[in-house]
Amino acid sequence: MDNLFSSGFIFGHMNYWLFVVLMMTGLYIVVSRGNLLKKVVGLNLFQAAVFMLYISMGKVAGGTAPILTGNPDEVYSNPLPHVLILTAIVVGIATTSLGLALIVRINESYGTIEEDEVLALDQQQERDELAALEEEVLKSK
Repeated sequence: MDNLFSSGFIFGHMNYWLFVVLMMTGLYIVVSRGNLLKKVVGLNLFQAAVFMLYISMGKVAGGTAPILTGNPDEVYSNPLPHVLILTAIVVGIATTSLGLALIVRINESYGTIEEDEVLALDQQQERDELAALEEEVLKSK
């Protein structure tokens, strides 16, 4: 049991420990915060953690680029996780920019980027519209 949590094990798997810390931090920020900008930052932290996990899994100790050298004992690293992460980074940038643009529009419309305040303003507007509609129906009778 002492061998399982030795310093060599902990430092040898540092990238996985960092992955867990980043992912849980990002998830906590998304779930616990009401500020929309902080939610976007939390999603980006979560996304960076997933990138780090995929890149860590794609690395082979002693592996080289998959270029044929004629040596049958050569160990190659799989390039697919790295290519997928490059695509995911582009998609992540586009998603982040869309989220930030939506936050700007929400701020222009409601004057706030706090989720609770936006929901309260929406509910108040719906109540006002319903009251005006009921008043109009009563006047027409």
